[in-house]
Amino acid sequence: MSSSPPVSDRGLLFVVSAPSGTGKTTLVERLVQVVPALEKSRSYTSRARRPGELDGVDYNFISRPAFEAMAREDTFLEWADVFGDWYGTGRGDTEVRLASGTDLVLVIDVQGARQVRARLTDSVGIFVLPPSQAVLEARLRRRCLDAEPAIARRLATARSEVSAAGSYDYVVVNDDLDRCVAEMAGIVTAERARLRRRRRVVDAVSMTFDG
Repeated sequence: MSSSPPVSDRGLLFVVSAPSGTGKTTLVERLVQVVPALEKSRSYTSRARRPGELDGVDYNFISRPAFEAMAREDTFLEWADVFGDWYGTGRGDTEVRLASGTDLVLVIDVQGARQVRARLTDSVGIFVLPPSQAVLEARLRRRCLDAEPAIARRLATARSEVSAAGSYDYVVVNDDLDRCVAEMAGIVTAERARLRRRRRVVDAVSMTFDG
């Protein structure tokens, strides 16, 4: 599959949020594999690495003091405390990649998404819903990463996060991985085809009809 011709000097920023356990990270990893010229932004986090995770690949793993120092220096585009661990998106790296024309996907929680939308009003928000509360609970238990109190806390947080879906541009339901990825790919394609993104293409084609 080949990518479309460049249509804008600045890249698009897609912000993907979902309750913990919905599968947003898996969805985005699959999305960047099937959509040309789309990259996943790598966040910073103070949490410990999980089995199979690699520093500089899954996240930039740093100590909590180092994270707090970066936050004080305002080097994050957004940052938030998520269930006791800190997550953040580097401001400089994001700006450099967008300025170079790279389309990026941020996988961040609702708190972080609000900060990004406030700073970058042209970002595109996608909220991923689980099929139901029961399905989400089953997924959280199946992955065996949390004790019972932590699962209860995640489910309680999910209730408030779901209510934030109305502030996003798009909503998809992760009831089938392939279908959901295809729907998200369609959103990326549609955003790339907006008139403001293709104005140069329109002008160039129009000029061929002059005279």
